[in-house]
Amino acid sequence: MEIPILLYFAPFCLAFEVWQLVIAERHLGIKQIERGVDPRDRGPGELLSFFWGSGIVLYWVWMILMLIPKDGRVQIVCMLIVSLAGYSLRRNSGLKWILVILTIEGAVRIGMTISLLGAAWRSL
Repeated sequence: MEIPILLYFAPFCLAFEVWQLVIAERHLGIKQIERGVDPRDRGPGELLSFFWGSGIVLYWVWMILMLIPKDGRVQIVCMLIVSLAGYSLRRNSGLKWILVILTIEGAVRIGMTISLLGAAWRSL
């Protein structure tokens, strides 16, 4: 079986997802909540916001393009559904629940990416 060329970007997406969880914890974490700081008032710097936003856009483009090959389509659909549901829940929840939703959302996407990589490895 031939591995789709887009699958070679999966480790970068996995690294981005872990990085995103670390940054979310730093800017929206428990310490911030305990201090009563609203991260929307004092968000990340411009450079970090640029890389974070660009990473999210590239990650979504990768997920959508990964729907084209037949291999791993189930994992990608799951990642897209979790992302959309997480976005919807975050938009309508309080500040304390956003970190919980982001963590669960990130964990599911990390698991699906590892599953995708594992399936590709087994098919070699």
